[in-house]
Amino acid sequence: MKLTLTEKLIKNSLVEGSLERGTRIGIKADQALMHDLNAMMTYLALESLELDKVKINLAVQYIDHNMMQADFKNDDDHRYIQDITSKLGIITARPGSGICHQLHLEHWGIPGKSLIGGDSHTVAAGGIAMLSIGVGGFDSAMVLAGETFYFTMPKIVKVELTGKLPPFVSAKNIILEVLRRIGVKGGVGKILEYTGPGVKTLNVAERSTITNMGQETGATTSVFPSDENTRQWLRAYNREKDYQPLEADDGAVYDEVIKINLSALEPLIALPHLPDNIVPLSDVLGTKVDQVMIGSCTNTALNDILSVANILKGNTVHKDVDIGLYPSTRTVIRESVMRGAYDDIVSAGVRIFEPICGGCNGNGFAPKTDGISLRTTPRNFYGRTGTKTAQVYLCSPEVAAASALYGVITDPRTLDIDDIKYELPERFLDDSNIFVMPSLSPDIVPRRGPNIKPIPPMEAMEDTIKEKVLLKLDDDITTDHICPAGAKYLPIRSNIPELSKHGFKMVDETFPNRAKEAGGGIIVAGENYGQGSSREQAAIIPRYLGIKAVIAKSFARLHLANMCNWGILPLTFVDRRDYEKISSEDILELDTSNLKENKIYTLVNKTTGEKISVQSPASQDELNYIKAGGRINLVKEKLKGIE
Repeated sequence: MKLTLTEKLIKNSLVEGSLERGTRIGIKADQALMHDLNAMMTYLALESLELDKVKINLAVQYIDHNMMQADFKNDDDHRYIQDITSKLGIITARPGSGICHQLHLEHWGIPGKSLIGGDSHTVAAGGIAMLSIGVGGFDSAMVLAGETFYFTMPKIVKVELTGKLPPFVSAKNIILEVLRRIGVKGGVGKILEYTGPGVKTLNVAERSTITNMGQETGATTSVFPSDENTRQWLRAYNREKDYQPLEADDGAVYDEVIKINLSALEPLIALPHLPDNIVPLSDVLGTKVDQVMIGSCTNTALNDILSVANILKGNTVHKDVDIGLYPSTRTVIRESVMRGAYDDIVSAGVRIFEPICGGCNGNGFAPKTDGISLRTTPRNFYGRTGTKTAQVYLCSPEVAAASALYGVITDPRTLDIDDIKYELPERFLDDSNIFVMPSLSPDIVPRRGPNIKPIPPMEAMEDTIKEKVLLKLDDDITTDHICPAGAKYLPIRSNIPELSKHGFKMVDETFPNRAKEAGGGIIVAGENYGQGSSREQAAIIPRYLGIKAVIAKSFARLHLANMCNWGILPLTFVDRRDYEKISSEDILELDTSNLKENKIYTLVNKTTGEKISVQSPASQDELNYIKAGGRINLVKEKLKGIE
């Protein structure tokens, strides 16, 4: 049987099911990745389950998100994480060492292995030929506990690359082109597999930029083959022993094919407020720019930094532009300094931040009121920067740097400079001392700050739901809409009662109080509900506020899994036109006594008398989680039985 690369990677870790598209499969992960923001819920869950040691080959914890430390909360969380990881047997990176996805690519990524990470952009590791999937904190906890990770066997899309990128048109434009073609919903239920002669023109960091932002299509993950470029990358990090060649078999069968001629690509840009709102850069040339942010897990590898330095060298950024750089890792900083690139960037007037996620998730560097911000980040969701009225555009580092010089959106191809040819170093500087190995002592008592609260108890679902519609929402509601990002809210992610006071504030600031007064309710939404981040707080907040069900036209994969884990019933309209038959404040009733996979239920609108057919996209296992009040309740019962 001829296999795609995706099928080979899944087969390597498959423990349940088959490679048949659309069926439920289970894998045992080789590696796990966590970061400080989402891992708090992971470790609180593991504590409640009384796990002594992780049951996985390799687990690595990064501290790269909640870095502002405006008060005690962030540092308390970091101390707790450092203790609990050491106790559980997890390797931990020192705070501020770099962004988790780039660090994992540098130090731990291995072709052919599987990686489950508590962050949606874990898919970045597909650039080094890993099967890498982002999950919520509870699924991450289950992976650490040695449990099987289940998902639906996706369709496989062949993205065939030919040609070579022109000067000043970097890899960011490849994924922008993919998003331009298929949108933020076009990858749902699919894996994007990159093939073709154009692949050989891209180094591992460039490939990772593409697989990272592939998350914004809704895809389960994206993958590149492992080839000589992969070998060179591993050799440069003194890890050539981890290399193995991997590619699809000749004659492998794909479900869809996308063809992209790299030689014909031009600079692209995503307009506010979605990553697929893409136009040619030429459409917006001359637009005034207030802020430029270069950084995030998507676009600050060494090749990106050197390209930016090449554009800025000997120049000064425009007086009206505030520009900041978030390098990806400590290694990238040191390598840039050695080459003089850092000096070129700093002397041009760029503000330098730590190698952290920072401004990407609104944790610093927020734009001014009504400001136009050009960013190399993967997302430009409404309000994500911390400034609701900001207009965020997504672009390549080259466009960002050129625009910073002139104060307006500028095509880097028009500059009177030569493009640089990037050569991967034979050896990168060794920064392995950023990692702290776990303790051999089982007697560690984690330090716990006053902001760290236990997971609230979750009651089992009643046999009948009869609730008011508290919100009726449009398409493409993101996790940022549900659980806001930004410096005000990230420090309280481990305090659900406090965080719940801000649920849905991006769309309706009255929601938390109304939900509390109503004692619960139902949410109705359009297409792609819950797109974006892996943050499971976007499921826990509505659950804590009493939301019993969300009825939508469709759901984003990751958020759907989080909802099921935390006991919220996802329902879809059998006839999507029935979305119009429900209004805010309507009372809806549903028999939930017997939740069955693929069953069609009759939802009764008690306000209008309408009867509406709905169905749950959840598997039977997930419906069992929901009926029990959440997966954590079932796991606790299972562990009691083992005792």
